[in-house]
Amino acid sequence: MDRVRDLSSKKAAVIFTKSSCYMSHSIKTLFYDLGASPAIHEIDHDRELERALWAMGCNPTLPAVFIGGRYIGSAKDVISLHVDGSLKQKLIDAKAIWF
Repeated sequence: MDRVRDLSSKKAAVIFTKSSCYMSHSIKTLFYDLGASPAIHEIDHDRELERALWAMGCNPTLPAVFIGGRYIGSAKDVISLHVDGSLKQKLIDAKAIWF
C-alpha cells in the first residue's frame, strides 16, 4: 500500500490502469479532454500493485483514480463526478488543470 500512496501523491492526478481495459482508456481520454495530464501507471504485469489497490478499497481495482493524492474511485465514480460538474473543480483544486 505504501507504493500506491507514494505513486498517487507524486502528481496532481494519477490513474492506475491496464492497457487492455477500455474503461481505463475512456477515463484517460476524459482527463486529457479536460486539460489534465495525469500520471498513468499501467499495472498489466504487477500483481502486487493490483493487490495493494484492492486492499485499499479500490473495487473494482481498475481504473483507480487519485486526485490530489486522494482516492476518487473507479470509472463509474469519475463519470458521476463529471456529470454532476465536480470533477473539473477537483482537478482545479489539485492543480491538475488551470483556469
